[in-house]
Amino acid sequence: MADISSVKVVEPAMSQYERTVIDVQLKASWTNPYRESDVALWATISTPSGKALRLPGFYVSGDSKKLSNWRFHFAPREVGAYQFSIELLDDQRTAGKPKIITANAKASNKPGFLQVNDLWTLKFDNGQLFRGVGENFGWEHRDEDDSRYFKALHEDPRFTYDVMLPKLHRQGANFVRTWMIFWNLPVDWQTVSNASRYKNSSERFNASGIARMDELVALAENNNIYLMLAMDSHAGFIGENWDINPYNRKNGGFASTPEEFFSSPKARQQYQEKLRYLVARWGYSANIAAWEFFNEVDNVMYAEDKTIPDALVTEWHQVMSDYLADIDPYNHIMTTSISHRDVAGLNDLPNIDINQRHIYKATDKIPGTLRDYSAQAKKPYVIGEFGFEWDWSINFNDVKAGMVGDFKKGLWYGLFSPTPVMPMSWWWEYFDEHGTTAYFAHVQEINQLILQSATQPLKDMDVQVNSDRVGVLAIDNGSKQFIYLNNPLARKQTVNLQLPPQFSASKANVQIYDGETGTYEQLTRVNKGKLNGVKLPAHGNSILIIH
Repeated sequence: MADISSVKVVEPAMSQYERTVIDVQLKASWTNPYRESDVALWATISTPSGKALRLPGFYVSGDSKKLSNWRFHFAPREVGAYQFSIELLDDQRTAGKPKIITANAKASNKPGFLQVNDLWTLKFDNGQLFRGVGENFGWEHRDEDDSRYFKALHEDPRFTYDVMLPKLHRQGANFVRTWMIFWNLPVDWQTVSNASRYKNSSERFNASGIARMDELVALAENNNIYLMLAMDSHAGFIGENWDINPYNRKNGGFASTPEEFFSSPKARQQYQEKLRYLVARWGYSANIAAWEFFNEVDNVMYAEDKTIPDALVTEWHQVMSDYLADIDPYNHIMTTSISHRDVAGLNDLPNIDINQRHIYKATDKIPGTLRDYSAQAKKPYVIGEFGFEWDWSINFNDVKAGMVGDFKKGLWYGLFSPTPVMPMSWWWEYFDEHGTTAYFAHVQEINQLILQSATQPLKDMDVQVNSDRVGVLAIDNGSKQFIYLNNPLARKQTVNLQLPPQFSASKANVQIYDGETGTYEQLTRVNKGKLNGVKLPAHGNSILIIH
């Protein structure tokens, strides 16, 4: 007979936004303990404000028809008394009576979970505004790298989450995008490759991948880093990598082809098992900022001679985002990404909170892309990857000035454009090696000044400059105005600016921030809407701050 034997709250004194563990012992019959239609453990949670949340539990150990161990990970968002009604479903039928337990949550000083606020910003539960500044740290070092010029660098053991997340935090970053794939965080990959820290597994979920994911979440929490977790990548669905893909019929999955992965009802059910497990085990963490369904899904669609239809891929995302919204009581942000080919209808899905694309060799298009796409779908847009160069077969040292200059300019373009996360560079090893990532601190300084002094939503401001060789973007936060000036030339320039009509009678104070040195200088006041004689360093990024 299926029934819950015992329920124990490991930490009865819960703390707001921190994980509480609830252990459950039960008996049930199953073939797959991760398949919701087979067996499922749920907690219906009554919050202090009277809201009803539904949280999935996850299987830990034990055998079918015997006493087995299950668990809930829960982070309270409210302070006060909670009631948990623990229910077991066996073959989608309630088994036995629900177990009722209570616990109290005390206040903490943590800001909470991130949600979309507007096209420019995210917002924590406590109302604090947030914009992400960071990079792709796609994966930890692999055993064998195929880079022609940077093999040794890419295999350097310092490129681990343990080393890099604390370092990025010290450098001013607060956001990292990373992949789940068969060589990195292979939670649902039975066969792993090129990363000896992981082991092959015969289980539905890989124990070595689970353990590393536990460690990554803890590192993110301890270093105030927010993660965009790419739950799948095109790389696992193309070429010989499809041969070891867990959704491939040859490996016990239900899809003979990548297209069938998107269309097969059973393959979809298998993917939903993964989503449920991710939410149940790690959904409690506010440092998981966003679930990203796919890295560059268009590269799966166009990998073979026969293109996978847009309508199918969009419908798959609709089904999966609807399901994830239904089972995630924390309402984490959802996204997915394309390389460079739009997928019809994908940007308009209601549960995809943030749209995303990747841009290489076209950084100057970032501001226009962000404005156009966010306006079209009326939701935030993010440049999830960008770079001066995408071709890993060339020697980046031959174009080092372009690589580094592009890295810096892309961040400023994002800060002065409608996006809640600054464009995220690729080639994290190269930029760390050359000390470029220390630049995050300069961008973060202005980012925090903009957010902390804001008295209204951020908006564009029209500023004219008397040189077509200087890039200019400007925003108004209500209490201050910020103007970004990029001098692409190898010589200094002196420019004059015409401000909007609101400054025609103004004598506001103006500072200039040198993006390279991180220093401020006081400028002459605005005079009748004009600001003349602004000196810009060669290849410089300068920010004017009008008080």
